[in-house]
Amino acid sequence: MSIEVIRADYKNPQHASDLVTLLGAYALDPMGGGSDLSNDVKQNLPLELSKRPFAFSFLAYFDKSPAGLVNGFEGFSTFKARPLINIHDIVVHPDYRGKGISQNLLEAVEREAKSRKACKITLEVLSGNAIAQNAYKKFGFNGYELDPTAGQALFWEKPL
Repeated sequence: MSIEVIRADYKNPQHASDLVTLLGAYALDPMGGGSDLSNDVKQNLPLELSKRPFAFSFLAYFDKSPAGLVNGFEGFSTFKARPLINIHDIVVHPDYRGKGISQNLLEAVEREAKSRKACKITLEVLSGNAIAQNAYKKFGFNGYELDPTAGQALFWEKPL
């Protein structure tokens, strides 16, 4: 049994299909919202990602079957005057959980972040997703806070 992690080529039809399939599996999971991706997203996501030079994705294959995905974006830290990497999605297909795939994907992101001379890697995780939190802690992630008396950072949104 082997795990192979490759950088996705958004214009490669197989990579594009695997990316959409894995993201769709995540979207259907309760931790991903529990709803399927729209047909528009399924048709356009790889093309739209390919238009963004600050976007990257890695695909994980377990014995040549698509098993995991991470989508990342380069941002910028004004406090460090250096790039930062935000993991927007990290997916391990339910059939392949518990095999170390998330750690392999996180290692690929860390290599990418270092190659871009990023100062940090960020991600969001649901407070009720203890399994993901444990995987992230195992890799060295912690809650973000500047001063413990001010509390941890919260993720908010305003849908448009």
